Formats: sequence, C-alpha cells, structure tokens
Amino acid sequence: MKCPYCGCEDSKVIDSRPTDEGERIRRRRECTKCGKRFTTYEIIETVPLIVVKKDGTRESFDRVKLFNGLLRACEKRPVPVEVIEKAVTDIESQLQNSLEKEITSGKIGELAMEKLKDIDEVAYVRFASVYRQFKDVSTFVDEVTKLLNEK
Repeated sequence: MKCPYCGCEDSKVIDSRPTDEGERIRRRRECTKCGKRFTTYEIIETVPLIVVKKDGTRESFDRVKLFNGLLRACEKRPVPVEVIEKAVTDIESQLQNSLEKEITSGKIGELAMEKLKDIDEVAYVRFASVYRQFKDVSTFVDEVTKLLNEK
C-alpha cells in the first residue's frame, strides 16, 4: 500500500477490524520509511451483474425491481417483509457466486419462483402467472397441478 505522505510502497499493518457488519475491513498501517500512520479500507470486489432481457436489451441488475416483484406476488399474504428481503439477498448472492457477468432475466425469474415455492404457494402461483404469461386457464391449471404433484 502506497504511503499518502512520502509515496513509499512498503507499509506494515498495525491493526485490523471489521466494519459495516463485516462488509469491510479497516486497516491501520504504518509506513516503514517515514513512520507515519494511515488508514485503509478493504472491501469485497463484486462483479456488476448485467441482466439480458427477453428482447435482447441489457441493463444493470436492480435488487429493488426483484424485491418489488416478490412483494407484489406476496401482497395480502402472511409473508413478513424480512422473508422477502432474505429471498432477494439469497438470489443476489447466488447470482454473484455464479461468476457470470451476464444473467438472463429468465434465470432470475426461475430463481425467484424457486424461493416463492418455499415461502408461499399462492405467491408462487401469482408470480408464475405473470412470469410465464399464462395464455389461458388450462396453462394455469397445469402449473397448479405441477405444484400439487411436487408435494
């Protein structure tokens, strides 16, 4: 780490502490040349996720959009907001851990439906009806039948 005072590239770590609920590490350093102390912060580098939509357009992953979609599906259901937030965090972590820079909207939708299936079956069917664009009642019934057969 380069010293901000003398520019020397050699320093030693005196103290390290986690900050921001473990999201960063604060390091207190001392320059081996001039002896002055300075603080650095180390954070995890995340790869920005790009969502490839059905029409081929690309946009940055938006956690709020995913949250709002799940929230809409769970509307008037006994699902606490904390459960939805955890599902969004789990999906985002899964996407980050896949190490893919571009994710299809279809993949995100499938992950969301997997989570909703465990959270609330009615919310799952609501989300699936929009996501899979049910054309008629028979496709809706087929999805509900699949859900019942998995039990």
